[in-house]
Amino acid sequence: MKRTIVALVYTALGAGAIMAPVAAQADLAAAALLREGDMKKLVIHEVPEATSNAAYQLADGAGDQSLDAYRGKYVLLNFWATWCAPCRKEMPQLSALQSEFGGDAFEVVTIATGRNSPTGIQKFFTEIGVDNLPRHQDPKQALASQMGIFGLPITVLIDPEGREIARLRGDADWSSDSAKAVIAAAIGADD
Repeated sequence: MKRTIVALVYTALGAGAIMAPVAAQADLAAAALLREGDMKKLVIHEVPEATSNAAYQLADGAGDQSLDAYRGKYVLLNFWATWCAPCRKEMPQLSALQSEFGGDAFEVVTIATGRNSPTGIQKFFTEIGVDNLPRHQDPKQALASQMGIFGLPITVLIDPEGREIARLRGDADWSSDSAKAVIAAAIGADD
């Protein structure tokens, strides 16, 4: 049933029967119907919310950047820390999502918030075998604070206009069929 609804939405989109703003709402409505298991914790906003323009540090001391750098694509933004056990479990799953969906339209972005040394972050990624996600950090928690990140992990879905459209508090099984279906529907990807 859920796949039928998604197929109908995509058929309408492909036929050009739905204008862009309505299409985005349809994709989120389709995504909401696909939430099962851990994805039931994903709160999809009725109205997109503003994000922060606070700067965070790029990996390996490459300077600072804000979320504006990702305008034009969907972003699954994960706030995490090296000491966070659930983060260790879900990071390889987020890496797999990046491998499957990453590209011009979608990217998984990880930001270690709080006290996380660059060496500790690199060690964390090496130990869990992740090499396709950014190792950005927010040591003074400016971005995390402005986005209301209290507790870790928290994952936020951001639309191409830079607005928060969904949020999941706590860890989740990002490798589940439900998670993949939700992301595909939200970003308008074909199965």
